[in-house]
Amino acid sequence: MTRPPGPPRPLRVHAFEPFSEANGPGVRAVVWLQGCTLACPGCFNPETHGRLGREVGVDELFACIAVLGGRIEGVTISGGEPLQQFRPLLRLLARIRAETSLSVLVLTGYGWDEIVRMPGAAALRERVDVLLAGRYRRDRRLGRGLRGSSNKTVHLFTDRYTEADLDAVPDAEVIIRADGTLTVTGIDPPGRDG
Repeated sequence: MTRPPGPPRPLRVHAFEPFSEANGPGVRAVVWLQGCTLACPGCFNPETHGRLGREVGVDELFACIAVLGGRIEGVTISGGEPLQQFRPLLRLLARIRAETSLSVLVLTGYGWDEIVRMPGAAALRERVDVLLAGRYRRDRRLGRGLRGSSNKTVHLFTDRYTEADLDAVPDAEVIIRADGTLTVTGIDPPGRDG
């Protein structure tokens, strides 16, 4: 006897930033997913490795993105390791692609050779404009653009962006919240310990 499918799995979210200029071209919403088992030495987001994170339904997260409307150019998915939440991630990306004109950029620690062997790799390609793939390597740190380290590969699935667009992204940004708290974000921002 087969069991009926359960409710769709939510995404484990570490953080959501509605307006960033250091995580992809233009002003973007950024979703940092929680959980990563890759353990790249020198990772600049170690606080995203644990599996505990706020569980957010795909519909709820999509609503947070959709309400931003024309104020953003796209969405960046980072982590943690986004592809370790593959099914709910694909559901979110499908909604973004079908219901908005936003661009989608995904940063993953998996290498392209690993991704193409994953069930659902073709569906991922259909839902993403840019995929940055490969383990972060501190000894090959770039300190500019989106790749983080020179071994990471860039996969442009649409003509929306060029590698020059990705290289032109600022190294970091400091966001000052209304309550006075600071958030420093970017791809391996300068001045961090590691």
